[in-house]
Amino acid sequence: MKYVKLGDLLIKSGDISPAQLEEALKLQEGSGERLGAILQKHGFITERQLIDTLMSQLGVEFVDLNTYAIPPEMAQLLPKSLAKKHMVIPVKATRSEVWLAMADPLNFMAVEEVGAVTRRRVVPVIAASAAVERAVQNLYNNQGAMQAIEDMQRDLLGSQYGGGAAQPQSMTVDEDEADAAPAIRLVNSIIDRACTEGASDIHMEPGEDSMTIRMRIDGALRTIIPVPRELQNSVISRMKIMARMDIAQKQVPQDGRAVVTVRQESLDLRISTLPTIHGEKVVVRLLRKTPELATLEGIGLEGENRERFCRLVDNTTEGVILMVGPTGSGKTSTLYTMIDRLRSEEVNLVSLEDPVEYHIDGACQVQINDKTGLTFANVLRSVLRQDPDIIAVGEIRDGETAEIAMRAAMTGHLVLSTIHTNNALSSVDRLLDIGVEPYLIAGAVKGIVSQRLLRKVCPHCKKPYTPSLEEQAALGLEPGDYRFYKGEGCGECFGTGYRGRTGSFEILSINPAIRRAIHSRSLKELEAVMEHTDFHPMIENCQKLVLDGVTSSEEVQRVLGGG
Repeated sequence: MKYVKLGDLLIKSGDISPAQLEEALKLQEGSGERLGAILQKHGFITERQLIDTLMSQLGVEFVDLNTYAIPPEMAQLLPKSLAKKHMVIPVKATRSEVWLAMADPLNFMAVEEVGAVTRRRVVPVIAASAAVERAVQNLYNNQGAMQAIEDMQRDLLGSQYGGGAAQPQSMTVDEDEADAAPAIRLVNSIIDRACTEGASDIHMEPGEDSMTIRMRIDGALRTIIPVPRELQNSVISRMKIMARMDIAQKQVPQDGRAVVTVRQESLDLRISTLPTIHGEKVVVRLLRKTPELATLEGIGLEGENRERFCRLVDNTTEGVILMVGPTGSGKTSTLYTMIDRLRSEEVNLVSLEDPVEYHIDGACQVQINDKTGLTFANVLRSVLRQDPDIIAVGEIRDGETAEIAMRAAMTGHLVLSTIHTNNALSSVDRLLDIGVEPYLIAGAVKGIVSQRLLRKVCPHCKKPYTPSLEEQAALGLEPGDYRFYKGEGCGECFGTGYRGRTGSFEILSINPAIRRAIHSRSLKELEAVMEHTDFHPMIENCQKLVLDGVTSSEEVQRVLGGG
């Protein structure tokens, strides 16, 4: 391929003007980024335009890495360090040629280096940049995991004849680990794969024949890799060592914590073991310090719900604001969003958490520990003597904690907390059920935010369709001409049709009429009063998300059920 300039190609195709190219070149100066990335970042072109131009002007083929099965032996052809350096990946090869998928086929330095290493002529093919990055991670993670398993089996066989020596441990996941012990490399490759896929949890489940590694991605568990049964003890022991657990104790559950570095990012691991009939099961919760958790966009608050949320949080200086929903509905993320919005140098904000998941500057965070007597109720009493302005209680679990929180709110404090209930209405019933007096609830609670997490339709395989009348009715819509969306399933979404999640909300602000209904202990009256306020039930928010193509009607039915 002869040397050509990307800017000239894009001007020739009419995608950009000479003035835009000149502006982009100025933005590129000193950035270290390639021109194509600059043009996309600043909105001059889309990635699809770039791909189409390169295909037509250079005659380069396009490969969809989300559906293309890359042979595992490609990991042996090109070193991982070189693939990550240029973000390229070989997709097929002959004795004389190698087809190299890359987002920028004009990166001649990458082509020359790959040609020199592989001793083959390089045939560039173009692919989406995100797909290349994901393919690189998956190919080398899988190759690393399988190689580690082979090495562990070889070491196990050698140890039977007196071989095998201890190797140094590593708590850094993303560095070259050629000298690390196989168990360490296997565990690290699993953790790295979990980060690549955006998993929230890793499940290591021992079975009769093998240990299955599954990951929770977008709320659903996906099987990733099997580990031979004879190697499971080595993997479990490695996890226990990382979490500073007792590796000799296998008959009781244990909990621990580890901090690892994955691609220059600090990752907090909460590790739990549970004895089963086939050995110990290990579950790892991955906690990232992602900026999205501290933004309204990150938790999915938009439109009218965003306005109600901001009005509630910004205008409430005393009282209780509750986040409600079942386990895994995103309550903690919303609580952190509120904390981030309210913290400042002028206020004393104290947060009681079990566990402390993310560290927030400007907030005094307390780790609850029931074993040492640091319960929510006990710590909350002590915090009230610390001159707090705002108190965040991670979870209201009992009547004692609830009553202290309500009384603190009645004496001029702003209290933020979560409670496990299905919706805003049932949270009032829950508080009454655990023994909180109606006058305390009516006087203290200022607002209730109820939420769920819905999987988003995969943008890579999203298709519109006309829903049936039954499907419209199930979503609570009047019969009409609607367009719904669903994902057909692709490599990017594991064939599920979904990628990523967003929140669905209902926000109840407590007014005098609602307060009187709570005081009278009448849930029927409360429900009737809510119908005459600006309260919008969650199903209305879900309807909008479906009609906007964010999620599907099937996902709404799965999460909300019939109600």
